[in-house]
Amino acid sequence: MNSKKELFLTCKDYTVSNKKFDLLYNSEFEMLETHPAPKGNELASYYESEDYISHTDSKKSLVDKVYQIVKKVALKNKLKLINSFKTEEKNLLDVGCGTGDFLLTCKNNGWNVVGVEPNKNARNLTETKLFGNTSTHIFSDLDVLNSKQFDVITLWHVLEHVPDLEVYISKLKLLLKPNGVLVIAVPNFKSYDASYYKQYWAAFDVPRHLWHFSKNSIQKLFSREEMNVEKILPMKFDSFYVSLLSEKYKNSKSNFLKAFYVGLTSNMKAMSSNEYSSLIYIIKNS
Repeated sequence: MNSKKELFLTCKDYTVSNKKFDLLYNSEFEMLETHPAPKGNELASYYESEDYISHTDSKKSLVDKVYQIVKKVALKNKLKLINSFKTEEKNLLDVGCGTGDFLLTCKNNGWNVVGVEPNKNARNLTETKLFGNTSTHIFSDLDVLNSKQFDVITLWHVLEHVPDLEVYISKLKLLLKPNGVLVIAVPNFKSYDASYYKQYWAAFDVPRHLWHFSKNSIQKLFSREEMNVEKILPMKFDSFYVSLLSEKYKNSKSNFLKAFYVGLTSNMKAMSSNEYSSLIYIIKNS
C-alpha cells in the first residue's frame, strides 16, 4: 500500500507501553494505518498483558464483567448468523479464536470447527475447553491449513491485527470454498463514538490494531480478490463497551452513565448513516 498518506491522529497505547503512534490516512483505500507498525517479536510483546481480555477469561474489573456479559449475548447472535448460511457441510474456521467460546458454541451446535490463534496461552485455553489436551484442531498460523477449505470462515475483530494485510486476504480466499462465506467484523473509525473520543477511542487500540477500516476500504480490499461484500450488519453492543473503555482512557476512571449515553447516541446516529462502532461484513467467494 504505497499511496500517499497524511497524518490523521496521534494515539497512545493504554494497555502495555504508553507509547504514542500515528494514524496515517490512506486515501486510496479510505483507511488508517498505524505508524510505526511493530513487527515480529516486538508486535507480540504488545499482547502480553492481563488487560488484553480476548486472551483471558478474566472477570476481575467492571470492564471485564461488562465484556463477559456482552460476550454471551454476542455468541448467540453470531451462532444465529452462521446458521443462516446455506452450506455444503458445516465446516467452520475461526481465525483469531481467542479463548474459544465462539468455537465451543458452534461445536455444541453441530459445526465441525477449526481455530487459528497465535497467542499460546489463549490457544491452550481453547484446546482444553473444546477438546481436552490432545487437540489437533487449534493452530498457530493460517499456513498450516493450506490443504483445507471451509464453508464459513470468521474473523471477529481480527483483520485489524494482521501485519501483511493483502497477503492475508489472499490466503483467506484460498481457504474458502467456492461460494463459501467469509465473515469479517472490524471497528469502524467513521462511527460517532470514534469521532467523539478521537485519540482516546479505545477501538484504535494502537499498535495492536495496525489497520482501521471504513466500509469503502473493506469493499475495495476484497474486490481485488474477486470477493464481494453482500451485506453489512451492525454490532450494536460495541459502541457501549468501547465507550466505557474510552471514558477510562480519557478521564482515568470509568463513567458508566456517560459511556452509555455516548454509545446510545452513536447507535442512534448510525440508524441513518449505518456508521456503527463496529460492522460485520458478509463476503462471498466467487
